[in-house]
Amino acid sequence: MLKSFKQNSTQESILYNYILLLSRNKLFYTKFDLADTFQNRIHLVFMHISFLFIKIKQNNEKKKYKAFYQQTFDLMFNKIELNMREIGYGDVAINKNMKLLVKIFYNILLNCENFKEKTLNSKNTFLSKYLDLNDNQEIANNMPLIKYFDKYQAFCFALSSDSVLKGDLNFIYR
Repeated sequence: MLKSFKQNSTQESILYNYILLLSRNKLFYTKFDLADTFQNRIHLVFMHISFLFIKIKQNNEKKKYKAFYQQTFDLMFNKIELNMREIGYGDVAINKNMKLLVKIFYNILLNCENFKEKTLNSKNTFLSKYLDLNDNQEIANNMPLIKYFDKYQAFCFALSSDSVLKGDLNFIYR
């Protein structure tokens, strides 16, 4: 049992680390002109992992997928909490922020569930709600960012659920 838990834990860590790499891609901060802030990075992680969670949810009947989903969720929020502590947030601030972040994550997850069916305007509104540009500009019509998430969603939904479990993701935006 312990060996199985360690293996799953490693798989979740691999997936989480890959999501971090995607979210820290320099194109977000150069080509898409997003502000490089702690909040933006967390929201990008939430958006990237939401599409994978939706893919996993399609196989909701299998116990291993439910367990993986929950363990990945727990790992993600534990890592965020640790990062907040490293930055210097206190216990009260962390508790308050974690409650807010969980709520934001579920809002992003719900918005990502029907992302494909959204109009360009509603996609733009969704992205501008959670992502800030440099110099406090608004995302007027950020087609490259919308195209990025359209391609990422298509990539995620084309994956097998076992590929997601293994963290076998090789998304490259061109």
